[in-house]
Amino acid sequence: MRGPSASPLSDSPDGTPAALAIAASPSHMPRMPADGAPLCIATWNINSIRARPHLLEQLLGTHPVDILCLQETKCTAREFPHDLLARLGFAYVLVNGQRMHHGVAIAARVPLRPEPVEDWQANGEARHLAARLPSGVVLHNVYVPAGGDVPDRAANPKFGQKLDFLARMTDWSARLSEPAILVGDLNIAPLPEDVWNHAALLDVVSHTPVEVEALGQLQASHGWVDLGRRFVPAPERLFTWWSYRAADWAASDRGRRLDHIWASPALAARALSVETLRAARGWNRPSDHVPVIATFAL
Repeated sequence: MRGPSASPLSDSPDGTPAALAIAASPSHMPRMPADGAPLCIATWNINSIRARPHLLEQLLGTHPVDILCLQETKCTAREFPHDLLARLGFAYVLVNGQRMHHGVAIAARVPLRPEPVEDWQANGEARHLAARLPSGVVLHNVYVPAGGDVPDRAANPKFGQKLDFLARMTDWSARLSEPAILVGDLNIAPLPEDVWNHAALLDVVSHTPVEVEALGQLQASHGWVDLGRRFVPAPERLFTWWSYRAADWAASDRGRRLDHIWASPALAARALSVETLRAARGWNRPSDHVPVIATFAL
């Protein structure tokens, strides 16, 4: 099936979805990676950037991130904290924003060139952002819909929308003509070791067989390499999300691996490491997701 056509982002007067901003402040001189130096790319569902700017300062003050891909920013391009990112050394920012819901952004120390985005949700929601890096590699930042609570298309339209999103994305992926990196909150934990209890979560949205199959089809459509599992192979458990409902998330450890970094086969060998910052779940006023950072020789 062929999804909606790609289109460039545009900023609207009222700050509606699909707004784009590129900010470069001459008053802030970012730390540019040296030629030939590894490039660190982080992905993080921040769960409202305006509510958690302190988390950005903590992450970027303690880890040498060069490109930060954010999901669920919950703000328009105008509301995005460009000044904070510039102060932290990120002079280049792309935002596909939406008030109160969804939203993705890419902030970088290196120049970015915006690429067309796809509306896989087919309703204008801000869930995809793409940028060409100085090396020529295209980076895709994606926020897949959560899918509601009931894993039944007829009883829960949100679940059907999630499956349709993945089907459109798979069609796009199969037609990719150049190597790419895909990161984001894919809202699916595919392996038994990606959840705290495989048997208990088979009927829970994010780990149902139909979602796992859909994600597998997406991965196979381009031969994407799951870098998280390349560096931490199963059967070791690996989580990136823990519910706010747990009184003690660390003690109960009922996590899921919803956040992913994938690479085209031609780029997978250039990945040097992947780190999941589990400790970030315990930071002050945390997101329920933690950052995942991949280092590439690009």
